[in-house]
Amino acid sequence: MIASSELIINPDGSIFHLHLKPGEIADTILLVGDPGRADMIARFFDSIEVKKENREFVSRTGTYHGKRITVLATGIGTDNIDIVVTELDALVNVDFTTREIKPEKKSLNLIRIGTSGSLQPDIPIGTFVISKKSIGFDGLLNFYAHRDNVSDLDFETYFMNATHWNQSLASPYVVDCSEELHQLIAGNDTVDGINISAPGFYGPQGRVVRLPLADPMLNEKIEKFSYNGQRITNYEMESSAIYGLSRLLGHKALTICTIIANRVNLKANETYKDAMEVLIKLVLNRISA
Repeated sequence: MIASSELIINPDGSIFHLHLKPGEIADTILLVGDPGRADMIARFFDSIEVKKENREFVSRTGTYHGKRITVLATGIGTDNIDIVVTELDALVNVDFTTREIKPEKKSLNLIRIGTSGSLQPDIPIGTFVISKKSIGFDGLLNFYAHRDNVSDLDFETYFMNATHWNQSLASPYVVDCSEELHQLIAGNDTVDGINISAPGFYGPQGRVVRLPLADPMLNEKIEKFSYNGQRITNYEMESSAIYGLSRLLGHKALTICTIIANRVNLKANETYKDAMEVLIKLVLNRISA
């Protein structure tokens, strides 16, 4: 039995943060950072059966071309992803009446649709990048047992050696996306890459406003990094935790982002709504085909 202090269930039977009840989520869940983007996606649904909101966690469950889909806003950061993935898993794999783990586990499809900054000059603004791997600078997965079982340990070691990793920072972890979801969503209009999930927008991604960086050359080392022909393509802030927790819990995960800034060319597109709508329709059509 899972103690009430470890898994908090609200008086109405919903889970603590997400305010969702078992049965209110679909097997395919689109994750977005921006709470406003949940309704942006839900507008494309044929119908909506569930609408829940608590803090930054905004969820809508409905159908698109006959397929049941949930869209859930996570807010920013891997700390929020720790909440989201754990509570989504509990909604399908824990009996809320007995507080026991169900003997038969359900696997969810978790697809993050987001925005990102490119770290390569040949990946311009507007590109749709699928993260084949995600590198976590956040350290979240290191708090869980068996993280080595789901991580690319050789890649981790090579990366830390190549970048002369600062040992005062959290040890990075590297996790692959779901190959099944990649085959479903990848196409001639997408690019495969490797992202870094940073635990912040400014210093952890190499931005300087007033505070100097502990390693001013880290981004340059990242841009030049290559491992077995693989290079790091973009920064964002959630994927590593989505990939790592999903693999530990038996779910499938994938992130696809539209590039809204190029950190090498120092260019950005602040008006990226149209590109985001194109990406949303692309994902919706491919997961419902």
